[in-house]
Amino acid sequence: MSEGFTEAELEVGRQSVLPEWIDYNGHMNVAYYVLAFDRGVDEFMDQMGITPEYLETERSSTFTLEMHINYLQELHLGEPIRLTCQLLDADSKRVHYFLRMFHAEEGYLAATSEQMMIHVSLESRRSSPFPLEVSNVIDQMMAAHKALPFPDQAGQKMAIRRA
Repeated sequence: MSEGFTEAELEVGRQSVLPEWIDYNGHMNVAYYVLAFDRGVDEFMDQMGITPEYLETERSSTFTLEMHINYLQELHLGEPIRLTCQLLDADSKRVHYFLRMFHAEEGYLAATSEQMMIHVSLESRRSSPFPLEVSNVIDQMMAAHKALPFPDQAGQKMAIRRA
């Protein structure tokens, strides 16, 4: 687990747009944005201490409750991706967080994903509190991220905007 989190978003991985991710429009298909974000969530979970070993020993994991994605700019075959994560809120069982997907070379923001996860006992399949060790890491992350500005795309309602 990481310690001493800073007032910066967490780095949660780098990837490249793969050939099978390209759709008939010649750009990255929407389903693969979700996959790329999910790989970033795996890294975020590792940073929290929720690793494959944790799942085995604690018989607990996290499940995604809700996800909102904004597609802001196209990504194409072979382009490099960099993901970051900002914690927005947390309680004893849930974490509300915001992922950003950047073109790793050109620096533009390609997509965002706002998500809510819940800690779950794999035996009862019910929500359960994070153990103290994980909860302490989340608290450190939250303390560091409270100083960050709330993302523009977070908390938005979906609607057709009328003039």
